[in-house]
Amino acid sequence: MNQNYHIDWMTLLHVGAGFSPKTSLPRMFDNWNEVRVDIDPSTKPHIVASMTRMPSVDAGTIDAVWSSHSLEHLTAADVRVALSEWLRVLKTDGFAFVTLPDLMQAARLVANGKATEVLYVSPAGPVTAIDMIYGHGGAIAKGQTYMGHRTGFTSETLGQTLVDAGFDRADVWVEGLSLWAMGYRSEASWERYGRKHSS
Repeated sequence: MNQNYHIDWMTLLHVGAGFSPKTSLPRMFDNWNEVRVDIDPSTKPHIVASMTRMPSVDAGTIDAVWSSHSLEHLTAADVRVALSEWLRVLKTDGFAFVTLPDLMQAARLVANGKATEVLYVSPAGPVTAIDMIYGHGGAIAKGQTYMGHRTGFTSETLGQTLVDAGFDRADVWVEGLSLWAMGYRSEASWERYGRKHSS
């Protein structure tokens, strides 16, 4: 049963945690208290909930929200709802940190005739540019339809989406085939955690 989380200092809300081990978190979160949220109870999260609605997490209690390859599984409308929910739970000086496929990179691969070329092998199996766009085909073929992608982003659209949802500002960058972004809830969170200050 979910309990209300009254969070202490340096708490990370890991949304869409799945079965990922703590060692897979970005290094900046090494000493943080991780609270795991997932819609699938079989992953044994602390909180069973959708990232679009987390009523058992009190408003203004979270230092950072981390999401790896989850937002693209939502519709564009639900992305906005999720980001609003993240803003609700974040402290005034909190931030959101996300990574997901870079549609610009995927489009370049498709345009260069490499749509089905294996780019890397994930725990779910080989990943192609088509998988980056539509979701992991192998998992979907096994009935895991939630692995389908319902939206996608470029560096420009991801940053604008964070700001449009209410984040004060956003840093977005590309590493390999992925987009990475930090959305800062306020000027205070930018001053404290801004990427230019932490590099």
